[in-house]
Amino acid sequence: MTTDTIFNITKTSSSRIDNVDLDTPGFGREFADHMLEMEYKDGQWQQPEIKPYGPIEITPSLNALHYAQSVFEGTKAYYVDGETINLFRPEKNYERMMRSCERMCIPKMDRDIFIEGIKELIQLDHQWVPQKDGNSLYIRPFACAFDPIISARVAETYRFYIITSPVGSYYDRPVKLTTSQQYVRAVRGGVGDAKTAGNYAASLYPAQKAKKQGFDQVLWLDAEEHTYVEEVGTMNIFFVIDGVLVTPDLRGTILPGVTRDSVVQLAKHWGMPVEERRISIDEVMEAGENDMLDEVFGAGTAAVIAPVEEVHHDGQSVTFDIDGRGPVGQKLYNRITAIQRGQAEDPFGWITSVKVD
Repeated sequence: MTTDTIFNITKTSSSRIDNVDLDTPGFGREFADHMLEMEYKDGQWQQPEIKPYGPIEITPSLNALHYAQSVFEGTKAYYVDGETINLFRPEKNYERMMRSCERMCIPKMDRDIFIEGIKELIQLDHQWVPQKDGNSLYIRPFACAFDPIISARVAETYRFYIITSPVGSYYDRPVKLTTSQQYVRAVRGGVGDAKTAGNYAASLYPAQKAKKQGFDQVLWLDAEEHTYVEEVGTMNIFFVIDGVLVTPDLRGTILPGVTRDSVVQLAKHWGMPVEERRISIDEVMEAGENDMLDEVFGAGTAAVIAPVEEVHHDGQSVTFDIDGRGPVGQKLYNRITAIQRGQAEDPFGWITSVKVD
């Protein structure tokens, strides 16, 4: 099956790329020339269309606005050379999005639509992929209910979109984290492991309070005991404790990050001790007090590997005197980004290359 038979393609008559500085694009503020749109109606997904990026006409009664039946993904495209753009593990994003769709009662779309749609957009808008190290083209697939009805029920119509955006670094310095004893992100049996809009909306108020206190993000603890570390609002979390890489295990309340999985695989590949397990905030703070907490970093598609300079809990802080990443985080960052840009061997088969003209 060729892309011509999958997609109806309407190219833009005038590119906007000359109005964008790809060296300093910010994050999520500028969008490439084309987008993918596909409608679900009469019990099936219709033929997808790639068309110029632009506004979507909706009604005020659109039920996704009222009941948040919406999921999304995030992956990136990386410049290799004038003929090649690399995608990093897009199949993992597809698999996770389908799990999110199932949890949110959104019909699953075909894998070819997801993967080939991204490829087609990259081929059309490859000039939007920044060449500067540290920059990339962020890819945002998302799906939402599209019934023009205010009713708390599973919708009958949906839309699926893919948009792309040139981006720089999500964090431009080490981050400061604080726990919350009042708020929680997710509970067992909830939607914590789904990438759904409501999860992020619920985290904004606690994150805003944390920022007013001088922190960048909340380090979420479990909902039942407020004892065990789970994740950060924008990334999974890792601790290097006495030479062992430790990260909370997946228990249905943590988003199974693609970068998280990549970090775990790489560290094991290098022979580094790795533990995916429950870890209490008390263990983290005690390790810091005893000089056994070597470094802390977050991992995510947007952040890649983000160093943590402070972990604050219950009036106490563990701090790191760092200007950048620690040795483990830096090694992981160097290897992951080198694989993404085709500058290092890819022993895991993570890269999907797109040839462009």
